[in-house]
Amino acid sequence: MNQEFVLGKLSELMRWDDETSRREFAWLRLMSRMKYDGYQEFLAGMRFIESLTDWLQQFDEPEQRQTAYTFVRQNLVFISLAEMRHLVELFYPETVQPRLIREVAGHCGVPAYRVWADPKATDAYEKLLRKTLFIELSDGGRIDIFRRANAGVIGNEQIVTAPRINDEKWKDLLKDLRKDTKDDAARFSFVYLVDDFTASGTTLLRQEDGKWKGKLYRFWEDVSKAGVAKQVFEDDWKLCVHHYISTAQSEAAIEKRDGEVRTALGADDWFRKIELSSGMRLPGEFSVTSAGHPEFGKLIEAYYDASIEDEHMKKGGEDARYGFGKCGLPLVLEHNTPNNSLALLWAETNGEGAARAMRPLFRRRQRHS
Repeated sequence: MNQEFVLGKLSELMRWDDETSRREFAWLRLMSRMKYDGYQEFLAGMRFIESLTDWLQQFDEPEQRQTAYTFVRQNLVFISLAEMRHLVELFYPETVQPRLIREVAGHCGVPAYRVWADPKATDAYEKLLRKTLFIELSDGGRIDIFRRANAGVIGNEQIVTAPRINDEKWKDLLKDLRKDTKDDAARFSFVYLVDDFTASGTTLLRQEDGKWKGKLYRFWEDVSKAGVAKQVFEDDWKLCVHHYISTAQSEAAIEKRDGEVRTALGADDWFRKIELSSGMRLPGEFSVTSAGHPEFGKLIEAYYDASIEDEHMKKGGEDARYGFGKCGLPLVLEHNTPNNSLALLWAETNGEGAARAMRPLFRRRQRHS
């Protein structure tokens, strides 16, 4: 679609004068080119400016359209492919390496800053790094980018592209470790479970119908059966869970549920300790609330179709206006919009009966774990 034509229609819709149109068009062209047009779930022939114009048309009053536009202009956070790649590339030098250095410094009795100056500590670090395993929890873990970014530092034999590991794969991982370390008794010391995003912590760990579920619990089931953990991991092995993007809400929820699992199952039937880390942590005040955004909050309340509350959304609560788990995130990731984000940004409905049809600004591809 001709962009100039769409911009003209947008100007009419927003009732902008010439000066405002020039200013906003410049911003829209820049942000579309630099970020928003890279969204992977736009329909064929659709890009951000077309989607924005269509989205704004669902609001009845000019004041409502201006409120919605201002919110997008000032509050929307879009994580582009380049920015996500940067978070992946920073994972090793900013998270893994400092953690392993602290571990080595403690064992060798030297300050962390002296590890590289001490030959024994440096050797211990290299061995510990080889005893570290990286497991992708979903395709969002971008483990392919991680592998390429750390070629020559982390071997392919340390990287697993699926969280469900069968017995033969465990044997191969252990065999490669012992071959590289020349130690027939070597086992893994650290395990990093890697994923792209967590907002509520529900996908990672939750209780449902009286049973524990989630990616973390599935991993526990896999390593605890048939003595896999004792065969593959050292007695005091460390489990680390890393998300490239997390929220304060998710980290608090995961820590709370971790304690509940430990209490329910017993300390011997759960991980000894789980260490959480993230490349970018969204603070609690990042979430949108009706008190913090009263005018946009009115739109969230008014322009809503409860038909989006399917069985998966209801796991996070009955009302999905503020997204799954009421996280209220004004967040869009380049490959998809999280269901924890505000429904007004991603929901798409037909508006059957008395319900309003919802138009998405960034249409979401549904996927459930």
